Amino acid sequence: MPAHFTPALFTYLRALKANNTREWFQANRDRYAADVEAPMLRFITDLAPHLRAISPAIVVDARRTGGSMYRIHRDTRFSPDKSPYKIHVAAHFKHEQRKKAPSVPGFYLHLGPGDSMGGGGIYHPDMPTLTRIRRGIVEDAGGWARVKKTGMEIEGARLTRAPAGFDTTHEHIDDLRLKDFYGMATFTQAQACADDFLDRYVATCREISPLVAFLTKALGWRW
Repeated sequence: MPAHFTPALFTYLRALKANNTREWFQANRDRYAADVEAPMLRFITDLAPHLRAISPAIVVDARRTGGSMYRIHRDTRFSPDKSPYKIHVAAHFKHEQRKKAPSVPGFYLHLGPGDSMGGGGIYHPDMPTLTRIRRGIVEDAGGWARVKKTGMEIEGARLTRAPAGFDTTHEHIDDLRLKDFYGMATFTQAQACADDFLDRYVATCREISPLVAFLTKALGWRW
């Protein structure tokens, strides 16, 4: 299979970083469509059967709007940075409960100059969701230990103390202090532009899938 992404994607994003204005974007919209949007949508289309093989509950949607690909436009309402556009392209493959729950586990892909990564988990879940995950760890300590034994690095911000209502001596207390649960692999531009990048990304998703599966089941949803 030929490469989905080419150096033109990264060249465009570097130029966008240097010219982050609506005027420049409109003048270069065709480049965005050809070099960024179309390759990502083709990647999402070809990724779909691979993620379905990992879990049929993960949604992979290749629509231009309302699908798995994030919009290039930034939400600047609450940010001091009023730059209108992101300088990366990203996609999030979420659990099918995404429209019914404020926070759901899933997989993620992010491509940008010097800033490309992929993996999965859950990021900044709301407090009820976070509490359910923590309870899931307590109730299935053995299952969580098996996730940890895979050797993946589970990342996320942590509380400085044990969360309220949880045993400070629990065997997984360090993990109960987490406020996010995710694992990420980094990619070079050469890797992202290689013919085997789809396989590389799928392998990353498979590696992190025990974590995503545990989070999903802790929330009471099918995997």
